[in-house]
Amino acid sequence: MSDKLPQLRKKIDALDEQIQELISQRAQVAVDVAEAKSEGGANETSFYRAEREAEVLAKVKSRNQGPLPDQEVARLFREIMSACLALEQVMSIAYLGPEGTYTQAAALKHFGHSVNTMPQASIADVFREVESSNAAYGVVPVENSTEGMVTHTLDEFMNSSLHICGEVELRIHHCLLSLADDVSSIKKVYSHRQSLGQCHRWLDVNLAGVERIDVSSNAEAAKRAAEEKDSAAIAGEAAAGIYVLNTLANNIEDETDNTTRFIVIGKRETPPCGKDKTSMLIYTENKPGALYNILAPFSNNNVSMTRIESRPSRRGMWNYVFFIDIEGHQSDASVAAALTALQKEANMVKVLGSYPKAVIL
Repeated sequence: MSDKLPQLRKKIDALDEQIQELISQRAQVAVDVAEAKSEGGANETSFYRAEREAEVLAKVKSRNQGPLPDQEVARLFREIMSACLALEQVMSIAYLGPEGTYTQAAALKHFGHSVNTMPQASIADVFREVESSNAAYGVVPVENSTEGMVTHTLDEFMNSSLHICGEVELRIHHCLLSLADDVSSIKKVYSHRQSLGQCHRWLDVNLAGVERIDVSSNAEAAKRAAEEKDSAAIAGEAAAGIYVLNTLANNIEDETDNTTRFIVIGKRETPPCGKDKTSMLIYTENKPGALYNILAPFSNNNVSMTRIESRPSRRGMWNYVFFIDIEGHQSDASVAAALTALQKEANMVKVLGSYPKAVIL
């Protein structure tokens, strides 16, 4: 053993002691903050400030000098902030369940592990839990890089008063899980239709002719696979441990950069943090030039549009609403000018929220 090792280990012990002391000091300040907020009549949602966390994590990454990569340092600070926030208020976060879904993983990535996650049976139920204040916030999927938009989430916004408060991007790695020990014994595969689509080439090659059954979530698929020895589920690695399943294959997604975007929904509007996005719902009559007229205000005000999707409006056959994402906060001068001009062209403009861009962790 090198003579240097004992001294290096002593140095690590001393640094650990300093780190622990500083974390304790930070936690005490969080308690003081909670007392100050409580004196001002704060509720559960006001303890969490999405824009403040985005600013803190941006500073963490900007001052990082290695050797740990930015993402690792930011992830550590996310958990410290989560634990400190729990001293102020343990938040309840509704998500599309059951336990073990990618949506739960997205909720924990965004809020840290010091929250109470509440699984819900459907996206509509997540919205209802937040609307009724049973949960402070909700997390739902909105878009996948391979399979496109999650239409159930878009449809819920047509009648909801909730705001988008944040977004989470999560790299998705699918596993084939089963009670069986070998792929050859699999007679059917359960999964959410999005995951079946994301893995269809792998399934065509490795499980050709095996029945594919669409269920409400990947965790639900894992639950069913845990009850049937000749079945399998496409789900995340976490589901294998929760439902006691064997992992027959890893990383079976067809696209190596497969990523799902989730949104955080809540009652509180989010102030700007400097790196924001704005989402909106726009309804216009089906007439020549209608789409051009609603897009021109963004170009005229130098506002970058990052996403546009259409959905049936339910206000008449062949009439549509458009879901649009743009860069910037609705309080920014350029965005505000574009929205003002847009109001004159569209029958309805509903800003769903301005929120910090996803932090890459």
